[in-house]
Amino acid sequence: MSQLRPDITLELLRQRGSEYLPGYLGIEILSIAEGVLTSRMPVKQLHFAPNRFLHAASIVALADTSCGYGTVAHLPAGAESFTTIELKSNHLGTVREGSIACVATAQHLGRSTQVWDAVVTDEASGRKLALFRCSQMILWPKG
Repeated sequence: MSQLRPDITLELLRQRGSEYLPGYLGIEILSIAEGVLTSRMPVKQLHFAPNRFLHAASIVALADTSCGYGTVAHLPAGAESFTTIELKSNHLGTVREGSIACVATAQHLGRSTQVWDAVVTDEASGRKLALFRCSQMILWPKG
């Protein structure tokens, strides 16, 4: 079972996505601990679908980023990286303003795969907006 890597700091995770999708969406990494990562995303117009509801892809981006960063922080020694091989989300609600929060929790931290669950909530009320699960394949150097 993989453990939290001491070389993966909160600051490193915060900087990791600054010029990539997480940075453009405004995803903020709040904390990392053994088997858990927390994050948030202030809701802006760019996160909405034309129907004026929070776009499902915005919620998935927050959950997948949180689980992915959790995976990075728990990669086994010698592993090169990871890639998402499966994800599923159930959407339960929406918000029209404020921020959404995410708690990602490791369910399996193996040498070849990791499985993470995430719960996305309305940050102000704590109301659940989505349940998310993803499987990550651990990538090893070739040769």
